[in-house]
Amino acid sequence: MKPAPFAWERPASLPALLDRLAGAAGSVKLIAGGQSLGPMLNLRLVEPDLVLDITGIEELRQARIEGETLVLGACVTHADIEDGRVPDLTGGALQRVAAAIAYRPVRNRGTVGGSLVHADPAADWVSALIALGADVEVASLSGRRTLPVERFVTGALEVALEPGEILVAVRVPARPAGAAWGYVKHCAKIGEFAHAIGAVRLEPDAGRGRIVIGAVEGPPLLLADARPLFGGRIGPDFAERFDGRAADAALAAAGMTDAVERHVHVTVLARAVAQAAKPTPLSLREAA
Repeated sequence: MKPAPFAWERPASLPALLDRLAGAAGSVKLIAGGQSLGPMLNLRLVEPDLVLDITGIEELRQARIEGETLVLGACVTHADIEDGRVPDLTGGALQRVAAAIAYRPVRNRGTVGGSLVHADPAADWVSALIALGADVEVASLSGRRTLPVERFVTGALEVALEPGEILVAVRVPARPAGAAWGYVKHCAKIGEFAHAIGAVRLEPDAGRGRIVIGAVEGPPLLLADARPLFGGRIGPDFAERFDGRAADAALAAAGMTDAVERHVHVTVLARAVAQAAKPTPLSLREAA
């Protein structure tokens, strides 16, 4: 199947893009890597009047460090992160996630910003960046605003972009010394979207942590205070203290009624906790 006819433009700067976006008549879509939008166009799930190619905007392709924050432009690719072409303040957490996304051709073209804006519940960056405590920066002709990723992703395939706004950057805080990181996903086969995701960021020295359970029907389930899953205390022995029953109860309270489905998610989360206690190499996929 082929897409319905549409106009194609490639703005050369961010101000030009925002101006064109604000003044365009009809339906408009932005394209960078095209890994999500391309198939949707071909299947005619979307039929925009205008597609704006944002890959020529240098600001969106850059990455920089601002103090204790890594700022990734929306068009930074998964491969840019996997190959170390951008800085990293997360102790390799970003690189490990990027290296396990789909296949190399997808990672060569797919972008961080595109993944977040598409907001597929089973996508890696949606869950991983929430667990890392990242923010997104969005812009329009009226200015810029920043909000946490967990507030940006409002539902399955839904984000908090207002008309005329685009995501321009992702802001990822540095991983504190001593912080533990685990990220595991369950896939039926390599390359497909996950059926369950567990993302764990724990600070045993400070006694706090964040846990995300992803690949659920809506936005990822964020446990911003992870202590209840560890008997009320997060310390160096967190792996031994992990309570799968508490995780199961959290999923049930969030509306997951299928006990088998909850069991899969809790099992994947337990593996992420174990990984955080003993970091593993880049092979993060869990096959059926």
